[in-house]
Amino acid sequence: MALSLDINGLVFDTTCLSHFAIADRIDVLGHYVSGVPCYSTTVVLDEIRRGAVKYPQLEAVAGQEWISFQRMDSSVERLTSFVRWTTMFGSQNDRDLGEASVMAVAAELNVTALVDDQAAKRVALQHHGEVHGTLWLLAEVWRVGGATEVQLCNLVNALADSGMRLPCNGTEFPDFVKENKLGRWAKPKR
Repeated sequence: MALSLDINGLVFDTTCLSHFAIADRIDVLGHYVSGVPCYSTTVVLDEIRRGAVKYPQLEAVAGQEWISFQRMDSSVERLTSFVRWTTMFGSQNDRDLGEASVMAVAAELNVTALVDDQAAKRVALQHHGEVHGTLWLLAEVWRVGGATEVQLCNLVNALADSGMRLPCNGTEFPDFVKENKLGRWAKPKR
């Protein structure tokens, strides 16, 4: 079944990619976003590779054909934007560099950034309108019939079991989606 996600493109931060890989579901994520241009950054990929020392499953992220890893030094404009985002995030000691790189690419390509860190998301939303997290994406998959409620609840549990900090478990996911007006419960776009 072909999904019809109404998303013009996604740029993934470390958290989503890492936890799907640790849960051995990175292929499932790729299936859910098929037909959507997907990006991440070499900064994020470097973060993931550093984590592969502890979690070898993370090596699977680099081999995904559905995602294009963007370099920060591909243009002066992108590099300047990356530096500007690191300043907005107050990046210190290599913290928030992945998020800054994701936001630089999302702003340049005018696509949705997928960022799960709440503090980074708050800052990003002040400067770029399309910033969401993993549960938002799963709610969108549910909305278009790309997976059943049961499949997504099980996936949320698998992500939580991988160590991903989530505001709900799989059993609570449907109520979380409704209460936060995600997916089919979201306000229509104008």
